[in-house]
Amino acid sequence: MNKTVQRIVFAVVLASASVVSFSAMAGDAAAGKSKAALCFGCHGADGISTSPNIPNLAGQKEVYLVKAIGDYKSGARKNPLMASIIGMVADGDIEDLAAFYASLK
Repeated sequence: MNKTVQRIVFAVVLASASVVSFSAMAGDAAAGKSKAALCFGCHGADGISTSPNIPNLAGQKEVYLVKAIGDYKSGARKNPLMASIIGMVADGDIEDLAAFYASLK
């Protein structure tokens, strides 16, 4: 196989693995709603923030929310308030929270 074909095969395999891992993360929006009380104070019960300095979560893509929440939990994203709140969220609940906010208009 020449280098170009190898690169194409690698890209296809990598893309396929990404699709499989993202589709496997689908959370339960109903369960997420019951777990989102910690978020309501700043992000609102409807996912619309109470301040212009706080992002709206309603309608964000689930994959993005899972990544962002995970990054706050791991410390890759820095925000002391978010870190303290997300620290109380179980790893298994992140997908549910993301599904809930993604389901909102």
